[in-house]
Amino acid sequence: MTSVLAVLVGLAVVGLGVRANAADDTYLIGTGRYDVTGPAAEVEMMGYAMPTQITHGIHFRQWSRAFIIADSSDTSRVVFVNVDICMGTQILKIQVVEKLRSLYGDLYTNDNVLISGIHTHSGPAGYFQYLLFELMSLGFVKESLDAIVGGVVASIQEAHESRQPGKLYLNSGLLAGANINRSPAAYVRNPKEERMKYMSVGNDTDHEMVVLKMVGTEGNDIGMIDWFAVHCTSMNNTNSLISGDNKGHASFLMESAMSPPGTLPGHAKFVAAFAQSNEGDVSPNTKGPHCLDTGKPCDLVHSTCNGRVEQCVAFGPGVDMFDSARIIAEKQFNMGKSLYEDASQQVTGPVQFRHSFVDFSDVAVNISGKILHTCPPAMGEAFAAGTTDGPGAFDFKQASNTTNPIWIAVRDILHKPTKEQIECQFPKPILLDTGFMNFPYPWQARVLPLQLLRIGQLVIIGVPAELTTMSGRRTREAVKNILVKYGKDEGFGNDTVPVIAGLSNTYSDYVATFEEYQEQRYEAASTAYGPYTLDAYIQEFSRLAMDLATNKSSEPGPDPPNYLEKQWALHLPVVFDAAPLGKKIGDVHKDTVSSYNINDTVEVQFWAGNPRNNLMTGKTFLTVERHNSTTDQWTVLFTDASWETRFAWKQTNVLLGESLATITWTIPPSTSSGDYRIQHFGYRKRIFTETISSYSGVSSTFSVKGSK
Repeated sequence: MTSVLAVLVGLAVVGLGVRANAADDTYLIGTGRYDVTGPAAEVEMMGYAMPTQITHGIHFRQWSRAFIIADSSDTSRVVFVNVDICMGTQILKIQVVEKLRSLYGDLYTNDNVLISGIHTHSGPAGYFQYLLFELMSLGFVKESLDAIVGGVVASIQEAHESRQPGKLYLNSGLLAGANINRSPAAYVRNPKEERMKYMSVGNDTDHEMVVLKMVGTEGNDIGMIDWFAVHCTSMNNTNSLISGDNKGHASFLMESAMSPPGTLPGHAKFVAAFAQSNEGDVSPNTKGPHCLDTGKPCDLVHSTCNGRVEQCVAFGPGVDMFDSARIIAEKQFNMGKSLYEDASQQVTGPVQFRHSFVDFSDVAVNISGKILHTCPPAMGEAFAAGTTDGPGAFDFKQASNTTNPIWIAVRDILHKPTKEQIECQFPKPILLDTGFMNFPYPWQARVLPLQLLRIGQLVIIGVPAELTTMSGRRTREAVKNILVKYGKDEGFGNDTVPVIAGLSNTYSDYVATFEEYQEQRYEAASTAYGPYTLDAYIQEFSRLAMDLATNKSSEPGPDPPNYLEKQWALHLPVVFDAAPLGKKIGDVHKDTVSSYNINDTVEVQFWAGNPRNNLMTGKTFLTVERHNSTTDQWTVLFTDASWETRFAWKQTNVLLGESLATITWTIPPSTSSGDYRIQHFGYRKRIFTETISSYSGVSSTFSVKGSK
């Protein structure tokens, strides 16, 4: 009977995430990593909403990185998952939790699992359940969702199996030159005295980087999580290759630095996540916005050139988007590695979590004694204007409150806003009244998940949105104030470190401050629930913080809907693959030359099958191999997960089903002299039997005059 009671008490502790031992300084730590790369062909990319930005290959693969941290007695645990995708979504979280329940029972739930996207704009779309985010991807794309769900679950499984005793350390520092504010005209609307508080830590962007270091009790390096606010929009809307952008590359750089030479991407024991924070108004394009036609700066308020948004684009710091992604990645990596190495503030205390679902379509907010309300979601006109990272089209512009009668008519056909909705969203001119648009299923979420994970003095704030710089600062400050003021008995003090984990668990667009909302730039127009959205977030996160500070359970709130069975999928399947007469799939179309030097780019083309036939999860569409003359064996040095390679696919004849795969390898300075070859792997679909089978091809051997 005693053992049964002990088990029941243990399960209750896990379920509530209550304090086990305030003096804990040893934790059970598990890390895992798995491939989440979706269809590398014929699927619109998520982020820029550009119908012409369709996947046509791989820059480098996308990964899920999972971290399980439990107290030393293993009575309470949390899971932080950092995924190289645009954002977490509700249907993704639902499916992941369902699969985890089938594997582990109630060990991993909505409450203690947090899934955060890095916000790359170069990954396949279609893994949502709300129509607004599926319009450009022709509806739901099952291949995209399945790849992410499978990879996230597999990474958590790896983390679960790898748990070991260890210690945690925190460190933080300021990283300048890696981000700029892309809506400074909105930021300056915030009170001057508030802005002055942050002059030393980045002014209108957060320069602070926070690192959580994980080491085993024997001193072995296990992993790290790095939070820093910068959009993953170094790769612009002309890119068609799947990419983890600057944060995905920073993760690889750190994992590579902590691994033996020659370790392939995805195979490092050390797991490093460069996670997203309050990046809503923060761009990596540090040269700032300029007019493409004149080279002069854009209009500051409206981000236009001669009254149009299309010519106003931000670039830099590199010569092209690939170079810019590399530079911003290296800046984050160099600072993150330095903070990791110098981390000395030991994390001590319990592991806890709090979670609530909140209907954000009508939250009553107490502001200076007056009760105000959020609104059913709606998107403003500047939402269609895009940003300087990726401009929109037509005659939309940022910070414009004038409404074109043509777009008013289009809007009213979809759904005409009520007088109450117009007043609630004021001064936002409503372009899409998404909260009332339900055909063929709802366009935007009403119920949102809010989450806090506590690991000692670190508190991770899981926000299902993109907070602007000042919105993030206010949220962090409010949560910390509650914890410090009311949580002394639970071990909270002035050393409490709150971090924003953006784009977590689902997606509800942006959160601007009330003052920024008045400017109605892109971020404000995309603040879906009206001018008091941030106030509602702060109020509800403060409620969760109070529950955490006083060791009380949190109200679960209304369950979110599951619209998986209602999804429309208009994507056509692969019909068949073929090669020209006298050729077969896998044959070389354009071969390499005989020799190359350092920094040259090797290129080879193969007759190919459609990459959608098999996503090659955990595998690769290509290898770069070096010949060992002593053993007469070929050693794989690079794959399609490597920064140095690119895999591009293009259909050359739709009617005949012919396509080419172009593989390039830019030879890095560290390359040794020797003989090399490139192989291509894939799957093809036959026309009559519709069977799918594997194929491969290999280039001619070529020599490289290397550095050693």
